[in-house]
Amino acid sequence: MGLVLGDAWLWAAVTWSPPDYAGFYARDGFDTSTTAALLVTALVKAALLWLILRAPVPGALDREEKVLRRLLYLAAAYGLVLWYPIGLLPYVVAVVFQLALWTAIYVFYLLVIRWRSRVLRAAAGAIFVVELAKMANELLDELDLPEFGSGGIVELGLMLGGAAAIIVTVIGQWRDGRWSQGTLVAGWSSVGVYALVIPLNILFEGIFSGNVVMPVVMDAAGLISIVWIAATARELPTESLPVDLPPRRRRMMRVGVAAVAVLPIISQIHPEQTAHLTYTGWSMDCYDRPSFGDLKPAERNAAFLCRARSTDSGVPPMFPEGLSDQAVLAYGRALCRAKDRGEQEAILTRAGSARPAWGADPWDLVYVCPEIVGATHPELLRSSTQTEEANTAYVDEQNAKCRDPWPRTKGVVQATANYFLFVDGDPGYLVHDPGDKAGDKASERAMDKVYDDDSADIGVGGSAVLVGHIEDVSDVCLTVKAFRTAPPRRTAGWYQVTEVPIVSRSGRLTVPEMGDGEVGAGGPMPNLAIRGKGRYRLRVYVRLADAGEEHLVVVFPGASRATLKLKRGRGPY
Repeated sequence: MGLVLGDAWLWAAVTWSPPDYAGFYARDGFDTSTTAALLVTALVKAALLWLILRAPVPGALDREEKVLRRLLYLAAAYGLVLWYPIGLLPYVVAVVFQLALWTAIYVFYLLVIRWRSRVLRAAAGAIFVVELAKMANELLDELDLPEFGSGGIVELGLMLGGAAAIIVTVIGQWRDGRWSQGTLVAGWSSVGVYALVIPLNILFEGIFSGNVVMPVVMDAAGLISIVWIAATARELPTESLPVDLPPRRRRMMRVGVAAVAVLPIISQIHPEQTAHLTYTGWSMDCYDRPSFGDLKPAERNAAFLCRARSTDSGVPPMFPEGLSDQAVLAYGRALCRAKDRGEQEAILTRAGSARPAWGADPWDLVYVCPEIVGATHPELLRSSTQTEEANTAYVDEQNAKCRDPWPRTKGVVQATANYFLFVDGDPGYLVHDPGDKAGDKASERAMDKVYDDDSADIGVGGSAVLVGHIEDVSDVCLTVKAFRTAPPRRTAGWYQVTEVPIVSRSGRLTVPEMGDGEVGAGGPMPNLAIRGKGRYRLRVYVRLADAGEEHLVVVFPGASRATLKLKRGRGPY
């Protein structure tokens, strides 16, 4: 019927889900091989459904056994059909339903199964509690309440709780004796299915991304657990214990179960030319950008794959999305050996890149060829700790080059440090009131005055003053001093000296520090508003010295609002 009505109805017939789901998995329709795989899967699911729907074994049941049978059939019905209508409700409803259902099932497992060992029964109870804790943890997450824990041991224990619960239940059934060999085989197969859930999901998101057969295979494998649940409910009566199957039939059953679990997976293994995609541009694991030195050798290829497929800020990836991991890594190593940017462009063009003219940067290539990139950029081989230590050492070295130009004239507070600027286009540095609520507007006014007047080297904006540099430099040696009264002018030896007004509205005046950014003073800067809130005068001395461009900023109380050019620079240095 599905073949006649089209792909959507073929999907519905095989997966027992609405036809519109097919549009999500296969927008362009099914090819011949996919259709054939779906038909084979349909036959397998039909055989498993026949096992699920077999009539219960006749026999008397006590009250606990009757309740357990109904609960198990409810769990089987949920796995077959009830998941869809419940899925239309808020997700928290499904979590509560599952938690309540399996809490009841586990309690009656402990009451009904003849464990024949107090230790085994206690172990089963402890394992059931762990599995229920996993469900309860999910409910707490949905309700935005504190969870049980997020440590590695806690997460590993909760993840393994489901498989352990199945294992201990099957052992209990075997010791009880009322369940047939087929039911026990189905139980052990359920453990295998549970163990395959995580790798199958990874394959579906990576290697098999875009392959419509994988979700169907996973859905069919999930029916094995329902077969076991239904068989457990069917064989609950104790009067007629099952007769073991002949050895030949038992071997055939094991082979059949193995075929159902393994053959669909093997059928999806494609030739090497099919793309193996471990990471895509939106993979969660690719959001972090670790330093090369922080990674183990086995992790470096994955870091390059993430960067090569990154689409941050809407930028197209370095390589086409469908290119396999092996091909991306091979092209990456070829880019490392390229002699120049032109050769890199040719390699990227051959690979089908959407941005071949951009080439490849060494901080991306270092992950696949550290021996090549490290020869010219050894700093890229560092760990984050080593990078931080190197940056601190560099800042300290630059600060050490700067000297106080007025060593004998001590301010109430003072400091000397290197001020780091952006290499291109940075107009200068601010002396400002960081506590002023309108500080951003004041800074904008100060910057506008510098840009609007090409001859202006200082822009005044109320609580902010922008001090420009006279040379095309990336940093300046900066000394700041605060005095209670105006110090002598002492303009000799300076290229230019300018005095302007500035106001402190919060009782603070200072210079931005470098901190975690790329610009700012390389050392602590004091509060220059030594009298608190009010008006001050700011005098800026500028000259070129052996250490480079040197600035002296002097601040003292003063009500004047005049701008004074105490010394004007004349001609080039």
